[in-house]
Amino acid sequence: MDDPVSSWVFPDEAQRRTLHSKFLGVFVDVALTEGRADITEDGNAAALWLQIPAGLPEEEDDTPARMREVSDPDNERAELIGRLTGAIHPHDRAHEYLLMIAVSPEHQGKGLGKALIEPVLERCDREGTPAYLEASSERSGRLYERLGFAFTGTTVDLPDGPHMWPMWRDPQGG
Repeated sequence: MDDPVSSWVFPDEAQRRTLHSKFLGVFVDVALTEGRADITEDGNAAALWLQIPAGLPEEEDDTPARMREVSDPDNERAELIGRLTGAIHPHDRAHEYLLMIAVSPEHQGKGLGKALIEPVLERCDREGTPAYLEASSERSGRLYERLGFAFTGTTVDLPDGPHMWPMWRDPQGG
């Protein structure tokens, strides 16, 4: 709820509390249909992953439009965020995409996110598959750097809003 990007999409806190779950529900639907959702046993953290093949998508992704339609049809930011991140998403190599990770506020800082991410990264390393994500804050970017991700060099600049940091991780180890 306090994420800088979510606060930009829904600047009004009351509106964010009402609409945010519908907005993020689109990500859950996509992950359950096309990818995977990893959840801690206690339900306090979740990570949504997609396997992205190499090459440009065959058709335009309708996810940004669905995000707006489902959550707040009058809010163009609900669609724009998906369009902006989609425009910079790399497609030259197949990779695992961390679409979203969330940890309940009272459980943040306890390693739950790391516990969800590390097994996927270990598999990526074994299989020689890179991983990608967009960090929504400098703080989260530093956490991802500790897991081997590196900033790609170009931020996603939300109009009159925060930056997002696209991050790439090449497979590590032998």
